[in-house]
Amino acid sequence: MSRPEVKAFFDHDTNTISYVVTDPQSRHCAIVDSVLDYDPSAGRTRHTSAEQIVNYVKQESLTVDWLLETHVHADHLSAAPWIQQQVGGQLAIGEHISTVQETFSKIFNAGTEFARDGSQFDHLFKDGETYKVGNLQARAIHTPGHTPACMSHVIGDSVFVGDTLFMPDYGTARCDFPGGDARTLYHSIQKLLALPDETRMFLCHDYLPENREEFVWETTVGDQRKHNIHVHEGVSEEEFVTMRETRDASLDMPRLILPSVQINMRAGHLPPEEDNGISYLKIPLNAL
Repeated sequence: MSRPEVKAFFDHDTNTISYVVTDPQSRHCAIVDSVLDYDPSAGRTRHTSAEQIVNYVKQESLTVDWLLETHVHADHLSAAPWIQQQVGGQLAIGEHISTVQETFSKIFNAGTEFARDGSQFDHLFKDGETYKVGNLQARAIHTPGHTPACMSHVIGDSVFVGDTLFMPDYGTARCDFPGGDARTLYHSIQKLLALPDETRMFLCHDYLPENREEFVWETTVGDQRKHNIHVHEGVSEEEFVTMRETRDASLDMPRLILPSVQINMRAGHLPPEEDNGISYLKIPLNAL
């Protein structure tokens, strides 16, 4: 199986890892889960993190085929539209984005201008759909549970799983957002653990558990199957669901969930400017 070059970009503010995944033969690439810098105190966005990705793509003379969003992130804003303006590529997410849009459009009371059919994206992946990054074979796998629209992407010998799994010593994604479900996540994880043991697995976040001193975001399917503290071999569905639901009940909402979801359900675009030329975010009270 072909082995892509994987360049990681770690954003310390949100503990997010973005990736440029490159076919070494054709020099075509995909950009996975980019970050738009956001200062919630000032309500100001910047492109510092995204510029690192753009500069890398240009320095390496890469052709961008895809800008992949593994899901509608609740912990960081996407920079995909800005990156697309700089270096091109098709902006894509899973087809169940419409479910997320329908759910959160109600929470944010989005107006009729907000389409709920995923049309803000260039492409909506179906479960099992195959595609290419240059000459690399790729496949989208629907892995809901954290959100209804989560997609993992197998590209060559590697899989990019978004928030579905963390490093084995940290566990698995929370399932208490609207549309999330612990039982569904368990079955999604089994799809990923059915991949070959040697498959490289790249994660969207690392939160540095107490027994580790360095951030890490690459593991393998085999390591996850043997050592993931939440869902290793021998953990039953009922055990996992009980653990996950109990753990989720103790968690606070992510710091940036309200701005992140409003932007990301629009494919990274800001809400339309009002008549004074300023774009606004809504803060729904007591809704989450």
